[in-house]
Amino acid sequence: MSHRSRQLKVSSLARVEGEGALHVRITGGEVERVELNIYEPPRFFEAFLRGRAHTEPPDITARICGICPVAYQTSACNAIEQACGVTLDPQLADVRRLLYCGEWISSHALHIYLLHAPDFLGHPDAISLATRHREIVERGLALKKAGNTLLETFGGRAIHPVNVRVGGFYSLPTRAELTPLAEVLRRALDDAIGTVRWAAGFEYPDLELDHDFLAAYEPGRYAIADGTLRTTSGLAFPPRDFSAHVVEAQVPHSTALHASLDGHRYLTGPLARYTLNSAQLSATARQVAAEAGLGGECRNPFRSILVRGVELVYAVEEALRLIDEYEQPARPSVDVPPRAGIGHGISEAPRGTLYHRYELDDGGLIRAADIVPPTSQNQAAIEDDLRRVVSGNLDLDDAALTGLCERTIRNYDPCISCSAHFLDITWERR
Repeated sequence: MSHRSRQLKVSSLARVEGEGALHVRITGGEVERVELNIYEPPRFFEAFLRGRAHTEPPDITARICGICPVAYQTSACNAIEQACGVTLDPQLADVRRLLYCGEWISSHALHIYLLHAPDFLGHPDAISLATRHREIVERGLALKKAGNTLLETFGGRAIHPVNVRVGGFYSLPTRAELTPLAEVLRRALDDAIGTVRWAAGFEYPDLELDHDFLAAYEPGRYAIADGTLRTTSGLAFPPRDFSAHVVEAQVPHSTALHASLDGHRYLTGPLARYTLNSAQLSATARQVAAEAGLGGECRNPFRSILVRGVELVYAVEEALRLIDEYEQPARPSVDVPPRAGIGHGISEAPRGTLYHRYELDDGGLIRAADIVPPTSQNQAAIEDDLRRVVSGNLDLDDAALTGLCERTIRNYDPCISCSAHFLDITWERR
């Protein structure tokens, strides 16, 4: 094609959570501007957390997202418990990890089957996919149901769980009550393995990322519900140092803040977790990854669907392990008495590292709150990847190139509602 001036616009992105748009301007054969426009209004969660009791963030922040509420609850609990100088009983920490596995299973199944797979199979959506491949979509729904069942068992319900509290849980099931759940998860493990083998047959565009990757790390196991932070550039730091490395800034075209890591763009999420921690996956997950052609790291965002599939296998297997070792804890929660302090908490949401910071007064009231979701951290990297994809495919017509851009964005499963943030507004009256 001739290198005329071109504009690519998508006013409402499909198959992503929330409301976002895309604007690309190409002039003289060069990509002049790439913007992922997040135009959802600010949601003010950090503002109305101020003045609330230290026990309230798990219930309040869960409402930020209906897909990953456990991530918000877990990061909030980790931060509040640190501020109050409390450590969970090991059994309660295992139950929190078990609940989180349910969220990974549910969210990854939703993304893989209903949002992402249609891109690789030539369908506009999952409904169209189901008309030709009903059994595939049914497998995805069965996996999501298995994750939801886990969430309901330990969280009270699948969306915005009500059984989570600072210090643990309000109540916990007996070991005998978990027998039916284990049966569900054993069937889900076969489906998860089948998911990776199925996705391994997709055709993947070539794209290798050079961004720094950031993810949580725990010795001896794949980090999910807690950990320290590591990067592929060699940094390692605890959650309390997050804001010393990660800085957010407002950009004109988005209600979500853009984040940088020591002044540079970076990426968090499945590719980062896998690249930094693949050696800590279970033997089954590592074997399935190798069969699918994944090495020790993955830097192709189009293959992120494969990595999510591997994490799906791991989450199901890890849930089965934790259920097999489960003994009902002597108490469902530990006391978390209020005190003045600052707490920092992270966990690995399905889309990446989620950071919470709370400052408490001596009565336990929240003086300040800071929440940094993964999608806002990934925006700069997504826009850079879009620039590279457009630059390398200028021979495509506008419709095909726009479609490829939408596919590129869906690689990251952005949760736009999570990322919408407060805006600084300057009023000029004349």
